[in-house]
Amino acid sequence: MTSGPSDLDTGDLARIALEVAREAAALVRGRKAGGVTVADTKTSVVDVVTEADRASEELIRRRLLEHRPDDAILGEEGSDRPGTTGIRWVVDPIDGTVNFLYGIPQYAVSIAAELTTPDGVEVVAGVVLNAATGTEYVAHVRPDGSATATRDGAAIGVRGPAPLAQRLVGTGFSYDAGLREIQARALVDLLPRIRDIRRLGACALDLCGVAEGSLDGYVEEGVNLWDHAAGGLVARAAGATTELTTGAGGRDLLLCAPTHGFEEFREAVRTAGFLAR
Repeated sequence: MTSGPSDLDTGDLARIALEVAREAAALVRGRKAGGVTVADTKTSVVDVVTEADRASEELIRRRLLEHRPDDAILGEEGSDRPGTTGIRWVVDPIDGTVNFLYGIPQYAVSIAAELTTPDGVEVVAGVVLNAATGTEYVAHVRPDGSATATRDGAAIGVRGPAPLAQRLVGTGFSYDAGLREIQARALVDLLPRIRDIRRLGACALDLCGVAEGSLDGYVEEGVNLWDHAAGGLVARAAGATTELTTGAGGRDLLLCAPTHGFEEFREAVRTAGFLAR
């Protein structure tokens, strides 16, 4: 029988995720110091996989199963293991691999715990750890349904209300050239109506930026579950709303903004042409 949030220790899941993420981040930093080796490409020649991605995911998989051997695991680099507990760990071993390759200090280990119940699927614990800087974002859902989000142990919250023209928005671009053209046209329309755009290169960290108030919104088409499972929970726990919908290019599009300004942000993104019509 699957446990529900009321009788599941989500704080313990967050503790496990943080412990494992710290170990994986140390591995990633060590591999960076020793030189980065590109192991393969995925959707295009610029969408790379490094040996460190694979080593990090293998470490995370092994350590999670040591803690909870009956759980399921889904990882970006191929881990797809069924389980029997109702908990599935969703893993991105290095979110921001191109940043990692180039030495830009904006890449993270992302680990989320997803709970399946008869009522649906919910992310109940998540950790995003910037492997380059050591900054740790942690969130979990309490038994009463509320959630808590921290950065390095201190509570965080979204930025207060601001006019659309004063909002700083994060985004990202697909590795598919055709989809990039669609995204670029939408961005050209949106840019004059907001404060500015930031393209930092790691979805999980962008979502944590909304959570801590260093970004006012985030929009990107072409995201995968492992990109946003943990970061999305951190953002929601800090006072943001997330929405997964269909983008103009036909792929999953993620929106995130403080709840108090979400609808205005969504309308601006829709008008600009990011969403499917």
